[in-house]
Amino acid sequence: MECPKCQFENPKDMSFCVKCGTQLALKEVSLTETKTLLKHRQELTTGSTFAGRYQVVEEMGRGGMGRVYKVIDTKLEEELALKIIHPEIAVDEKIIKRFGNELKMARKISHKNVCRMYHFEEDEGIHYLTMEFIRGESLKDMIGMMGQLSPGQALSVVKQVCEGLAEAHKLGVVHRDLKPSNIMIDREGNARIMDFGIARSLKAKGITRTGTMIGTPEYMSPEQVEGLETDQRSDLYSLGVILYEMVAGRIPFDGETPFSIALKHKSEKPQDPREINPQIPENISRMIMRCLEKDREKRYQTAGELLSELNKIEEGIPTEERVIPKRKPTISREITVTFNLKKILIPALVVVALAVIAVLVFQPWRSREVVPIPSDKPTLAVMYFKNNTGDDRLDHWRSALSDLLITDLSQSRHIKILSAERLFNILHQLDQLGASTYSSDVLKEVAALGRVESVLVGNYTRADDVFRINVTLQEGSSGELIGSESVEGHGEKDFYAMVDELTRKIKTNFELSENQIATDIDKEVGKITTDSPEAYKHYSQGRTFHLNGDYPRSIESMLKATEVDPEFAMAYRSMASAYGNIGWSGPRKNARQKAFELRDRVSDRERFLIEGDYYWTSEKTLDKAIEAYSGLLELYPDESIAITNLGGVYGDLEEWDRSLELHRMLLHNKPVNFIVYWNVIEMYMVKGMYDIARQVMMSALNDYPDNAGFYAQLTLLHACQGEYDSALDEVEKAISLSRDIGPFALKGDILN
Repeated sequence: MECPKCQFENPKDMSFCVKCGTQLALKEVSLTETKTLLKHRQELTTGSTFAGRYQVVEEMGRGGMGRVYKVIDTKLEEELALKIIHPEIAVDEKIIKRFGNELKMARKISHKNVCRMYHFEEDEGIHYLTMEFIRGESLKDMIGMMGQLSPGQALSVVKQVCEGLAEAHKLGVVHRDLKPSNIMIDREGNARIMDFGIARSLKAKGITRTGTMIGTPEYMSPEQVEGLETDQRSDLYSLGVILYEMVAGRIPFDGETPFSIALKHKSEKPQDPREINPQIPENISRMIMRCLEKDREKRYQTAGELLSELNKIEEGIPTEERVIPKRKPTISREITVTFNLKKILIPALVVVALAVIAVLVFQPWRSREVVPIPSDKPTLAVMYFKNNTGDDRLDHWRSALSDLLITDLSQSRHIKILSAERLFNILHQLDQLGASTYSSDVLKEVAALGRVESVLVGNYTRADDVFRINVTLQEGSSGELIGSESVEGHGEKDFYAMVDELTRKIKTNFELSENQIATDIDKEVGKITTDSPEAYKHYSQGRTFHLNGDYPRSIESMLKATEVDPEFAMAYRSMASAYGNIGWSGPRKNARQKAFELRDRVSDRERFLIEGDYYWTSEKTLDKAIEAYSGLLELYPDESIAITNLGGVYGDLEEWDRSLELHRMLLHNKPVNFIVYWNVIEMYMVKGMYDIARQVMMSALNDYPDNAGFYAQLTLLHACQGEYDSALDEVEKAISLSRDIGPFALKGDILN
């Protein structure tokens, strides 16, 4: 099969080009297979029941095999993990048969460091398997958060994995795809090997073709690369790669394509990890390099032999350095109800309960949308522009010009600008996102909903290569004209200078002194975004996808933007947010890191936000997060995001009084952001001040009468005061408003 990129002629059964790694054309499928594929593409939704017994709690992740969900087996009343096999895989009867055979072997493995596999079933053409649900995080995520692990911590993980492998190998089962994402660290710090259900039995002949390359390139043994028969020594090679990554902070081989990475495992000698991290003991380095021998005869021959070596090395490491950090209960997706409400006797336990509701309804602490607080500054909404050029190819500038002006004007310390996110939501609410012009009634509604005094509308025209941007500024409630401005430039590349000029002109229409305008923060917009019109086009399209909740397409657009301008910091920041929204922690961390590195390429406001968000990810740098958000408030004292997030950091530090003081500043801002209500109620409950919490709750329910989270929160408030009948009444309201599993779980705890 010929590669469409490099024209290399590949064997007919290949899915990727062996020369450059490009994906090759997929095989043709029959009509029946096509229908099956389409049917399988339906995702399971939270609260739904699958196969008549599995109630879906949440999607936990997805990979090459399929999607994984946390479910409750309603027949056994037990939490399980359920994996839906990808339809592209499930249509192959031979593969399905092989899975069944392999699972028979995997189910024989019973060990504390191996995740138990249960059943491989089919429901209405959908193949799935069930397995033990493990609360915790993957080793991949742990490495991502901690960077390099200490030698003692790394040995502790590898030793446990080795013990699990020893049991599997004893039964003749090789994993063949061992990697950090297939190793879970539970909340007690114990390592558990996942996905033995796709391993191959050494003793069951004919299940997998010899010559098939199975594995992940970064962790693949040389014999796997060559498509040779594998044995337990292949797993030990992969384990050596994992240990290398834990102590060195990076994998031994990297490359631009999967094929190039795999080839290095076969032909290149890895760099000694001590050259990367001199703190690695020499005996650990020697052990790693022996695991990574190309010739498997030179490696450790069994998991037991490696385990013996690990025990010897571990004896020389202080006990306290071997401990894997236990997972601290935090507000995250993975916290689940594990307590009985009637046993709650101290306010501290309320945090756990509130966290359960929070992750099912919204994420508290962090504010993601600017909610203006009262100030004496003039306020302005910048509407989408009208394209009067007659060229549809320039339509993207309708929102792009608005975004650029909002970005540029938002630098000012003397004018409050309605955020692009809030404008989008208002236009969506008014069904005006696709409108090319706005009626006076619509503009008045935008002003009222956005709580702004003035509205700016504009258009752009073109004559040859000369562009002209025209804007009018009008009073929001009456529509009375305040002023009008226009600027000209040559080509799209001049749009940035035109926006800078417009910004200066617009400021003169407000009651600002010459000194205020002259000393205001006003960096060139091209220097705080990008000076590439093409890159900004991709960015603007990506933001539209993002605001519509289409995060994969948003990421795709941001990747195009950063390909054109690799130093486009705002694109990386948006990309990090999108990755986070779909649960891809690794790429999110990389994008956030890139935005942090390029934070001098954004406005001062955005720089402080990027620094605050970056430092807030680790308990070790919370002081720097406080410094960043405080710096933002020095420049912009009424910045709601900074107030909310600074309060959130103090909440993480359990400095409740400081956090409350900041959040209470926002309670006077009507309408109050639901995040602010949530945080204030939570803190009063944690402090045991239930009467005040109840007063704030009544205000919250008045503003958000259909918010299931507040009713669930009120359920806990009643339960903490022993008012169980009232708690049951409120939890029923939460259930009626939400399909999530949280309210059902709360009801069960009250009844028990």
